[in-house]
Amino acid sequence: MRKLLLLFAVFTVCSCKFFKKSDKVEINKFLFDQVQTGGVTVIPIETPKGKFNIWTKYNGDNSKIKVLLLNGGPGATHEYFECFENFFDPLNIEFIYYDQLGCGLSDNPKDTTLWDLPRFVEEVEQVRKALNLNKDNFYLLGHSWGGILAMQYALKYQDNLKGLIISNMMSSCPAYGKYAQEVLAPQFDQKVLDTIRQIEKKGDFANPKYMQLLMPNFYAKHICRIPLEQWPEPMTRSFSKSNQSLYVTMQGPSEFGIGGNLINWDVSKQLPQIKTPTLTIGGTYDTMDPEHMKWMSTQLPHGRFLLCPNGSHMSMYDDQKNYFPGLIQFIKDVDAGKL
Repeated sequence: MRKLLLLFAVFTVCSCKFFKKSDKVEINKFLFDQVQTGGVTVIPIETPKGKFNIWTKYNGDNSKIKVLLLNGGPGATHEYFECFENFFDPLNIEFIYYDQLGCGLSDNPKDTTLWDLPRFVEEVEQVRKALNLNKDNFYLLGHSWGGILAMQYALKYQDNLKGLIISNMMSSCPAYGKYAQEVLAPQFDQKVLDTIRQIEKKGDFANPKYMQLLMPNFYAKHICRIPLEQWPEPMTRSFSKSNQSLYVTMQGPSEFGIGGNLINWDVSKQLPQIKTPTLTIGGTYDTMDPEHMKWMSTQLPHGRFLLCPNGSHMSMYDDQKNYFPGLIQFIKDVDAGKL
């Protein structure tokens, strides 16, 4: 018993020495210069219909590499980009989540006159200025509809860019519509396609049968080639919050091509004007023609193409082994002045 009491006394004394009251936790004193928000910055922007707030959040801290992410849809949210954390964070590649007006955590004015491409371009420029992004650090990554926005932004403001990434988006909506009708649609079972066509002809897009047919026959083959019951939670979470007003106004109600106010959008002949180092990314099974995206890279003065052989429209999920190494190598090469 005496031995046990002695050991306890020794342990107590050692513990007290180890946990001295004088021990202090070292915290970067500059963190106290302003209230910390975990990287969240809410940016007030000007629009033809007044001021609205835009939600952004930075991840990492790299003075030379800051990647602003433009979500697709139109009308999805930043959330499906959460997989980037696993690949960018370990390499200290700073990236910025950004919900466009009408999306996610940003204001939703519910005014369809604001769902306009030139206005979105000016929104991106206001966000850039607020976040102090410039030609020495600013990489713009646009996925799907975000790729349209990124191309249009580059055509007007490329002097602000260090690098541009067009992920899973063609440079022509008419060409996209043609690819959907002539290449993707014929891959359907004819009976299934006929039923889908009948629903679309009637404009009965709220019919539950429409999505019931599209999910296994289109989404599981060309949107994300992971079994539907295993679709990544950040992706399904983002899709579930999609702004349908924004989507239908710009994309149109049909999943085959574009029928909204982007129907005639085409910058394929303007690509040579973009001097910024640019990466185009396509998936073999994408809703977008990968050959067109490869061609795009040849039209860009400093273009590079990345094919995700196992990927579809969400290649950042269903072909991560090719998507992220290729994307990261591009960013590193631009930063090193190799492209």
